[in-house]
Amino acid sequence: MNHDRMRLASALLGVTAIAAIALVPVTPAQADPSIKDVKSKVDRLYHEAEQAQERYNDAKLDLADLRSDLAALRADEERQSDKLEAVRDQVADSVLRGYQGESISTVGQVVVSDDPTAFLGQLSTMSGFNDLQDTMFDAYSTELEALDLRREATADRAAEIAETTEQLAAEQESVDEKLADAKDVLADLEAEERERLLSASRSGEARLPASVPASGRAAAAVAYAMAQVGDAYVYGATGDNAFDCSGLTMRAWGAAGVGLPHSSSAQYSSGPHISASALQPGDLVFYYSPISHVGMYIGNGLIVHAANPGTGVAVSGLYSMPYVGAVRPG
Repeated sequence: MNHDRMRLASALLGVTAIAAIALVPVTPAQADPSIKDVKSKVDRLYHEAEQAQERYNDAKLDLADLRSDLAALRADEERQSDKLEAVRDQVADSVLRGYQGESISTVGQVVVSDDPTAFLGQLSTMSGFNDLQDTMFDAYSTELEALDLRREATADRAAEIAETTEQLAAEQESVDEKLADAKDVLADLEAEERERLLSASRSGEARLPASVPASGRAAAAVAYAMAQVGDAYVYGATGDNAFDCSGLTMRAWGAAGVGLPHSSSAQYSSGPHISASALQPGDLVFYYSPISHVGMYIGNGLIVHAANPGTGVAVSGLYSMPYVGAVRPG
């Protein structure tokens, strides 16, 4: 009897164990990332690299300005040094003449003078001489202080240049890292999947318009930009066969005779701001906050821009990215 009970208990335990196993949740294998997820990651890395590149472009402009200021300060410092040297020579000559007894000789001549008028004239002359000495010493002190100020300004500007140069190196490193990360993400995909990803990236491109209604300088700028559609996107490039976003708009308006800086944020300050409802072909349109991308409006709700390394120079919708505002160059 006890033996039968033991067999029954064993059987029940077995059934319970099987049921328990059946109830344990099975963790599914980690699913491969979808094309949409990978595309989103690559686009994000491309944009982060573009942000770093635009900061690099801004730093280059700052560096050029700083170097120009430094050259002017050094020239001013040299002129001030020459002025100080001239005053120093005058003071030294005045002191030397005093030590040689010129002032005493003048006093003697005044004392022995029998002519009161001559005495007063000589006294006035001696007083004027002393006043001249005081004036020269004051001038020397003033010029010396001015030179010190210029030397300090020169040193400050040189320090700013060193700091900006370090910033350039850091931003370039950031661009390289983000681009390498994007390439690594793409490299992890099979060739067929990678091509599907790039095709998905290009699927957002708009069809080229038959013509763009523009006139004057804007027509020349639009014509240049549209002629580059299909060219490569390369960070920091300004042509002739590869561009970054601000490099393309700079070259396009340069072809129209209008100079623009190689920086999207700097280009945002290059002309009057235009509302979206008043956009005309040739206007520059800006994206993201802080601004890190620029394109050119070509009408019908479309822009031409250097998009990213996966897309190159292409035509896209005006609101295909977070829109900030527009500027009309020229």
